[in-house]
Amino acid sequence: MSEEARQTESLLPYDRWTEDALREVVARALEHTAEHGLAGEHHFYLTFRTDHPGVSMPGHLKARYPQEMTIVLQHRFWDLAVDRQVGAFSVGLSFGGVPATLVVPFAAVTAFADPHVRFGLRFEPRMEGAAAPAEPAAPVAPEAAPAPQVVSLDAFRRRPARDG
Repeated sequence: MSEEARQTESLLPYDRWTEDALREVVARALEHTAEHGLAGEHHFYLTFRTDHPGVSMPGHLKARYPQEMTIVLQHRFWDLAVDRQVGAFSVGLSFGGVPATLVVPFAAVTAFADPHVRFGLRFEPRMEGAAAPAEPAAPVAPEAAPAPQVVSLDAFRRRPARDG
């Protein structure tokens, strides 16, 4: 492939389509968990932009996490629901013993991980005219866990056959 061909921009939004497909993995994992609960030792870390349109959270949490927050769905959460029409999930969590309900659009999610199986995804938040994402916030319920593995799409790209 020539250098010129590599630099040609696609008229098709492959990057956006790929992110949409990977966000579907997050939605399905949350839907499955909402219906069946967490299986075995699975648990989720979800990082999202708190300043994204459509995020709903109590004011004291918004003040503490003005740009980005990581939540952990493991032992104590309730009312997990995925709303496909709105493109968001909601969940009840306790912060310092105070219950709160969060509503998070999937477009606000910047990272998803299941440390039990070392699976993780990173996303660019979909915010028009917003500044670059901040460094991820520390998890709200920190725990010792192996670092999640970020899935690279390079492993799935076709490579030209080599003559041996």
